[in-house]
Amino acid sequence: MLESRFPNIKVIESGVKQLKSKEHCIFTEDGNQHVYKKLCLCAGAKPKLICEGNPYVLGIRDTDSAQEFQKQLTKAKRIMIIGNGGIALELVYEIEGCEVIWAIKDKAIGNTFFDAGAAEFLTSKLISGKPEARIPPKRTKYTTEGKKKEASAKAKAGNIGSALGPDWHEGLDLKGIKEFSHKVHIETMCEVKKIYLQEEFKLLQKNSLTFPTDPKSFTTDKETWPVYVELTNERLYGCDFIVSATGVTPNTEPFLHGNNFDLGEDGGLRVDDHMHTSLPDIYAAGDICTASWQPSPVWQQMRLWTQARQMGWYAAKCMAAASSGGYIDMDFSFELFAHVTKFFNSKVVLLGKYNAQGLGSDHELMLRCTKGQEYVKVVMQNGRMMGAVLIGETDLEETFENLILNQMDLSPYGEELLDPNIDIEDYFD
Repeated sequence: MLESRFPNIKVIESGVKQLKSKEHCIFTEDGNQHVYKKLCLCAGAKPKLICEGNPYVLGIRDTDSAQEFQKQLTKAKRIMIIGNGGIALELVYEIEGCEVIWAIKDKAIGNTFFDAGAAEFLTSKLISGKPEARIPPKRTKYTTEGKKKEASAKAKAGNIGSALGPDWHEGLDLKGIKEFSHKVHIETMCEVKKIYLQEEFKLLQKNSLTFPTDPKSFTTDKETWPVYVELTNERLYGCDFIVSATGVTPNTEPFLHGNNFDLGEDGGLRVDDHMHTSLPDIYAAGDICTASWQPSPVWQQMRLWTQARQMGWYAAKCMAAASSGGYIDMDFSFELFAHVTKFFNSKVVLLGKYNAQGLGSDHELMLRCTKGQEYVKVVMQNGRMMGAVLIGETDLEETFENLILNQMDLSPYGEELLDPNIDIEDYFD
């Protein structure tokens, strides 16, 4: 379909077997060889599984693994989710008809995105019933047609499919076999100590716990489960399967052998301010790369779908400019970190150094919270706004984005900056 719309594009459906950078060619798994003038690596990232090779441990990173998860969930009474990132946050809220035990290593949920105050604001939404009215997404949505059987086969084979976008769960029926909305228990400050299969667990003669209805009272579970998880807080639960949502690692493996790439501390391919790697004519974009230029004071790399898309656009422009002997300035999207998403049916906007990343102790926070409606946090340094977290329909994102970018001295306004009775959008227009 893509080739018919754009005759200059040729799609090759095959994995990369080997890259020979000196010869400017790649070998694909279908046995073919492809010579390139310029190459951009956009292979994304792989989920960090807490246990490799265990059939009861699933990682969700792409559309294929998401469909496999949906299939497994239809037969489940209880699952365990390990991790505290975006995928975990979305899953615990969306799953219905299945008990969910959520184990996180932090004190509060969403540690990647929020401070404890924002986490408490959202936790109340998780515990309360899900509203019937859903926030409609305003983004352009892309869907795939057919090939569901192929997707399932790919997921089982361990191949990486199309990356998940922001609304990845919208088309999935995330429902277990029980007849209730959602039921979530959170285990904080713990990690997985040991995973037992059913037969191994029986031999150990240990006791597992039922789903906690009272956080202070735990009873022995009489039911038999396919897999059991022992946590570092000494609590042990049985479940139908485990979701490993503990982050990702750059998918560089197919390209490293025989090529002397410079790698970042996180294992990504280091790229300069024009998305160029350390090897001639090879660029990289998205989760596979590590930004190694001197960033803007209010931008940082996070492996999110928004940045992957921005990097892809920018890398294409850089490659085109280099091919024609031209030069382009760095894209404006790297001036300010900005991410818009949705957690627990609430709009979430993250701007700049929203968690005071890299600012040390030389900063102050300003907060405004209306229970159940909105949460606003602003990070200030020397009277300048450096970042913000906006949860709910605050309508402040455009104003705060401009205030962070122009670094206006806001000292004279003090706490009035967040006064709900003052229309600061109009004031700073």
